[in-house]
Amino acid sequence: MTYQDTLDWMFSQLPMYQRQGKSAFRKDLSNTLILADYLNNPERNFKSIHIAGTNGKGSTSHMLASVLQEAGYRVGLYTSPHLKDFRERIRINGHVVSKQFVTAFIKQNKTFFEVNSLSFFEMTVGMAFEYFSIEKVDIAVIEVGLGGRLDSTNIIIPEVSVITNIGLDHTQFLGNSLEAIAFEKGGIIKRNIPVVIGETQEETVSVFKDLASKNNAKIVFADQEIIKMYDSDLLGTYQSKNIKTVIQAVKELKIKGFKVSERHLKKGLLKTVENTGLLGRWQVINESPKAVCDTGHNREGLSYVMNQVHNENYKALHIVLGFVNDKDLSSIIDLFPKKATYYFCKPNIPRGLKADVLKRIFNGHRLKGDVYDSVTEAYMSALRKADLNDFILIGGSTFVVAEII
Repeated sequence: MTYQDTLDWMFSQLPMYQRQGKSAFRKDLSNTLILADYLNNPERNFKSIHIAGTNGKGSTSHMLASVLQEAGYRVGLYTSPHLKDFRERIRINGHVVSKQFVTAFIKQNKTFFEVNSLSFFEMTVGMAFEYFSIEKVDIAVIEVGLGGRLDSTNIIIPEVSVITNIGLDHTQFLGNSLEAIAFEKGGIIKRNIPVVIGETQEETVSVFKDLASKNNAKIVFADQEIIKMYDSDLLGTYQSKNIKTVIQAVKELKIKGFKVSERHLKKGLLKTVENTGLLGRWQVINESPKAVCDTGHNREGLSYVMNQVHNENYKALHIVLGFVNDKDLSSIIDLFPKKATYYFCKPNIPRGLKADVLKRIFNGHRLKGDVYDSVTEAYMSALRKADLNDFILIGGSTFVVAEII
């Protein structure tokens, strides 16, 4: 199979949460454990950091990888979802896995995947762990896909566990309260392994403390510990919380013997995009008019984004917007300003919400705009209609952002 044939098979034959939704969610780790055993447990051949959370886990993962890279380590980075190319999910020192490796891995193990009905995410995790093992990384930063306790990545024993924050997202899988979701995310807390919590939240503190106590795990709340701050090339004001989380995680790694200086920390935070290739976090894609895309898509993430929009200096606001069809719009619609022109579009995936349906729902809340046939058409229309002093935001879904960067 060619690389494209391989991707087509992976996407179409096996359940993939990002495209299909609930049907791709697994209820236990049995398949992942079967796969790990089949591959001779590659996850045991490298050190790791495990990162979960509702918002910020991607940014935190990339910043942490960048800092460790600046410190001279060979750093694996596993994240999801990708924006443009599947290979973005698996990197070493910022370089994506080769097409040849992806193709060879699937070809070699395809029969096993089919016999055991492995999911897209399960075999992708196996691919990443195999790659990091073969390439002998010093440490790998592993981002949870969904939840924590039952996530395919949760077979590693990391040097430190990190949970950025908890919000009401993926409630159909993780529970309808912050406490329930915290319990699922807190499933990455391991026996005798320190855990860094990014944000102190009243509803979740006791959940995390209880899980840490049961596992004899040191627990530190980064926002209570970190006073001295550093700048990052990730421009969203919301990144300050993630930066504190990274700083505390580095402190825990240094206790474990990792050599990371203040210069490495500063430089790594300032070179995150350059070192890791991170895209879609308050990314400026046009200057006049200023156009920014951001992958924030749940209430907490969108709150941060809309607060930053509010602080921008502009004449008029244009918002290019699309969602997946299982998004609970009632939980976020109040965040969107009425004084804006909306450009409703459907991301080009099976789960995309039809633009006319989105318009009807938003019109019911006095949020006005037109329907467009594609994300690109919506964005180009916004560029044409906007004055040079206006501001354009593109978002609502990772898949909307992926189509215009």
